[in-house]
Amino acid sequence: MSTDTTGTVARDDDPRPGGPADSPFVRACRRQPRSHTPVWFMRQAGRSLPEYREIRANVAMLESCRRPDLVTEITLQPVRRHGVDAAILFSDIVVPVAAAGVDLDIVPGTGPVVAEPVRTLDDVEKIRPITREDVSYVDEAVRLLVAELGDTPLIGFAGAPFTLASYLVEGGPSRTHAKTKALMYGQPELWHALAGRLAEVTLAFLRVQIDAGVSAVQLFDSWAGALSEADYRRFVLPHSAAVLSGLADAGVPRIHFGVGTGELLATMGEAGADVVGVDWRTPLDVATRRIGPDRAVQGNLDPCVLLAPWPAVEAEVRRIVEQGRAAPGHVFNLGHGVLPETDPDVLTRVVALVHELSARPSDQG
Repeated sequence: MSTDTTGTVARDDDPRPGGPADSPFVRACRRQPRSHTPVWFMRQAGRSLPEYREIRANVAMLESCRRPDLVTEITLQPVRRHGVDAAILFSDIVVPVAAAGVDLDIVPGTGPVVAEPVRTLDDVEKIRPITREDVSYVDEAVRLLVAELGDTPLIGFAGAPFTLASYLVEGGPSRTHAKTKALMYGQPELWHALAGRLAEVTLAFLRVQIDAGVSAVQLFDSWAGALSEADYRRFVLPHSAAVLSGLADAGVPRIHFGVGTGELLATMGEAGADVVGVDWRTPLDVATRRIGPDRAVQGNLDPCVLLAPWPAVEAEVRRIVEQGRAAPGHVFNLGHGVLPETDPDVLTRVVALVHELSARPSDQG
């Protein structure tokens, strides 16, 4: 085994003390004893930070994701400001899809917009497998970040096949996912071909990040809550499982997250997650009973609470920390991403409060 700051130790069965693998975040993901409940925030690197808005001025989203210097600086900003227990790579879920040849853009105020939505098997065949060279900028950014972060773990991430497929079928964001569901029900063979191809792309994208040194990965299935459990099992689970089980030998914790997935939590865990993310709709103690004792949980403060006066924020943070004690491992987070109008100082106060409330002797779990 080599150094303890490159992520290598996170992939050893018996890591030496120190480094990202011995951090409270990784230990919580592994359901191991930890000094305190770790904290990070989805979309912590971004819209709520004035320094982010300054560095992103006049730089398109996809371009910023392809510049290792910008990715490194943006990823580090919330670590410096908030003292969070983990960094998450600044990127977007459509980055690997664009690298696979899909003509798309991230339109400000709208999100990903696909020039030619998927309608046929020929459209699926145009989505080519990706290699490390196709996303070399991500590989470079991760290596730069691991060197800068030292003992602070870096989380890699990707979009799950269902959520990516929804964008490709709908042509952009959708409230109903009507075209996606119509394709699933009406052309299941085409659906599985599309989801299977996206699972291959996603797995390759996460492998690049792991090989470059991330200490954990998160699979975002943002829109999975639009499905029933039966449909999730039939149309989604096999493909998410192909990604997560494909990383079983990588030795890093795997986090699986979706929005509105209270009825899917146990099934999402079955896909191969070590940690299941929980949105704000399901209390963590209830979620833990659904997920079971073999997985940690992550969550789950409502992002809107952060806009309320501090006494209300504090009360909700205390509730979530207490409910998280029911889980074998708890990573404090929001139930979705930080809202742009959030006061960054409130996030900093939340980190300090969680650390204070959860501090425990090192020999306790």
